[in-house]
Amino acid sequence: MDQSLTPLRPESEDDSLAIAGVRLSSRLFIGTAGYPTQAIMRDAVQASGAEVVTASIRRVSLQGHGSDTVKILKGKRFLPNTAGCETARDAIMTAELAREALDTNWIKVEVIGDRETLYPDVTELMEACRHLVDDGFVVLPYCNDDPIICQRLEDLGCAAVMPMGSLIGSGMGVANPANLELICRRAKVPVVVDAGIGTASDAVIAMELGASACLINTAIAKADDPVRMARAMGRAVEAGRDAYLAGRIPRRGRAEPSSPQLGLVGS
Repeated sequence: MDQSLTPLRPESEDDSLAIAGVRLSSRLFIGTAGYPTQAIMRDAVQASGAEVVTASIRRVSLQGHGSDTVKILKGKRFLPNTAGCETARDAIMTAELAREALDTNWIKVEVIGDRETLYPDVTELMEACRHLVDDGFVVLPYCNDDPIICQRLEDLGCAAVMPMGSLIGSGMGVANPANLELICRRAKVPVVVDAGIGTASDAVIAMELGASACLINTAIAKADDPVRMARAMGRAVEAGRDAYLAGRIPRRGRAEPSSPQLGLVGS
């Protein structure tokens, strides 16, 4: 990271994460889709230390597989999402269904505009967020890593913004660190990096740039050992946050000895 992009560290000693007045114990949000078994998903969530778990409302019902997810993760804070929606209307209807089914007004809003890249449709996304904020939802929108879009969503009243690190499920990590750092530096609401994180070092980088949290699903669910990867991700977000608060040394184009030159033997 170029020294000019090093984010300013917060002055407050209280570094706990809060969204819409709710203080959270972990800066890792974890997804519940794509695990080999429900038992592995449960163990991965436990190992991660995450408090917030996400679930597509299409997978959550009053019967069958979805209800099992709710039961086995009892005590976690569910963040339902509108994954797969392509219009504001569909996202709004899905959010209303999620509020009724899961008894929560928290919602991760996704409105996809392109099936190949899974990029958000910004126009439809902002319309959905505007409506849902007015309807009393705690809205966390998945969005482009665009500082202006993130600012507009914050202005609408979103409780946090969730810019993409890179393409959903790609494992490419943080594709545009300069954009992400700018978003984190300007935002007055939490910034949760969503999509693209592939391994623990990616999560560390996102947190070192000033992110408030990371949302991770595929990198954990599709790992050879999801439980071990979940544990690694939980530690990674903590390490990245500590490094951000500690402040990295500047990059230099030359060596600088860590030991003094005076007093060397033979000098």
